[in-house]
Amino acid sequence: MKPNLGLSDSQRGDVVGILATLLSDEFVLYTKTRNYHWNVVGHQFHDLHKFFEGQYEALDEIVDDVAERARSLGGPSLGTLKEFLTATRLKENPGESPDARGMVANLLADHESIVRSLRVDLETCTKLGDAGTADFLTGLMERHEKTAWMLRATLEGK
Repeated sequence: MKPNLGLSDSQRGDVVGILATLLSDEFVLYTKTRNYHWNVVGHQFHDLHKFFEGQYEALDEIVDDVAERARSLGGPSLGTLKEFLTATRLKENPGESPDARGMVANLLADHESIVRSLRVDLETCTKLGDAGTADFLTGLMERHEKTAWMLRATLEGK
């Protein structure tokens, strides 16, 4: 059944496309964070292991929320690794094993990249007249900004 939400099919389609790319970014970041949780070593192991765990748990929730937002607008939700890798704006580095500091720096770069993308996506959703998705993206942006701050603070420590 077609949703009757006050948005045209074209508007909804554009927003669902934005959400598909965002979902892909979030899932790739979730996977990278989980990988770092499993593979971190060094004198900060315990702290970073727990730190990364908290981050991937938060990202797992975000992934679900983004997918459900697309579904609530009547669109499909991507759900395969191939789809995520095709649609993501983030870069993976298979076979590379950064040290703990490199892991934190990589995650920081990805969170900041998502924040920059969310700013553009938010503007587009506002122009499309989808205040609900714009509000949703604002909340996600704030969560990524906070995580980026925590990662930056971790890098600044000795």
